[in-house]
Amino acid sequence: MKRTIFNEEHELFRKTIRDFVKKEIEPNYEQWEKNKQVPRELWKNLGELGGLCPMAEEKYGGLGLDILFQTIVNEEIAYKGCAGFLVAVQNDLVFPYLNRYGTEQQKQRWYPGMISGDAITALAMTEPDAGSFLAGISTTGVKKDKNYIINGSKTFISNGQIADLFLIAVRTKQTGLLSPDPRKGMSMIMVEADREGFNRGKNLNKIGFHAQDTSELFFDNVKVPVENVIGEVGKGWDYMMANLQIERLAIAVGSVASAHGAVDKTIEYVKERKIWKKPVSALQNTKFELAECATQVELGYALIDRILESYMNGDDVVKEVSMAKYWCSEMNFTVASRCLQLWGGYGYMREYPISRWLTDSRLQMIYGGTNEIMKVLIAQKLGLSKS
Repeated sequence: MKRTIFNEEHELFRKTIRDFVKKEIEPNYEQWEKNKQVPRELWKNLGELGGLCPMAEEKYGGLGLDILFQTIVNEEIAYKGCAGFLVAVQNDLVFPYLNRYGTEQQKQRWYPGMISGDAITALAMTEPDAGSFLAGISTTGVKKDKNYIINGSKTFISNGQIADLFLIAVRTKQTGLLSPDPRKGMSMIMVEADREGFNRGKNLNKIGFHAQDTSELFFDNVKVPVENVIGEVGKGWDYMMANLQIERLAIAVGSVASAHGAVDKTIEYVKERKIWKKPVSALQNTKFELAECATQVELGYALIDRILESYMNGDDVVKEVSMAKYWCSEMNFTVASRCLQLWGGYGYMREYPISRWLTDSRLQMIYGGTNEIMKVLIAQKLGLSKS
């Protein structure tokens, strides 16, 4: 089905990104999974094509494009099962904070490196004792003269090993979980990786997303200037709630594209693989399974395209984004699992790409807020009681 939200300029950009993925990512991705990290050079190469922060204004070195361009980047990478190159952290997580709330000085300071790929970013909200419950964060930022002194830790931070800049959520007002509203008093602060007292933990060993470095972070009296605060002090919760919509929409986008890639790769395989002297594709069960999976993918595209259009129109899409993140991620996992079954024993071997599609898809239901949290948000928007 033709996706009408994209115009000719979008499709030319898509071809550029698709060629980039085919030539520079696909052939090397298996090795990067073994290394548990993609090389910095890859970020720079994508930056040269305009694939990093394409929405940034031209005066900072960006292209001043719409959100569909970074959507295309997410889709093309996910479609080939290379989601461990988590460009969305830069484009859809960190950039929107700076774009909405950053000062002119901050944009001039950080945008050029983010656009070129010389500066890699990470967003650090999750803590060991505060996962999807962001109101429970305990990392503190205490103002002292013209600086903030940061103490605490973060975990499960994407790009944690490679990032140069960390946008972190801290508690600048010392309210605790027992206060009337623990959401108050949070702020967003940018921390450079070379700050004294900042340390990275080990590269965490995950069941999927092996090419994507994920780390614990530790802050021991890390001093950062007040100029590193993004937006207003104490507005962190409001900022996180606003920007999580973009993050969750990006997860939904990647989920649908990943499911699409799994279906297409499986169609190729079942046409070649023979059983009882016939291609696996000749079996009725194969046809039915792939017909159902392909239908799920089309439904996913219809959903995210509608939401993208509404988002660009400035509509409130909190409910719809929560629905998309929950449904598309679960669809992705289900489709990947059903496709793997058609590969038989080979599907369970890591040397075959379908195994990566399955393990990578499992994460989509967890990060960006678990799907259980998505259902809570949907229920609230439906007017159901919080009790």
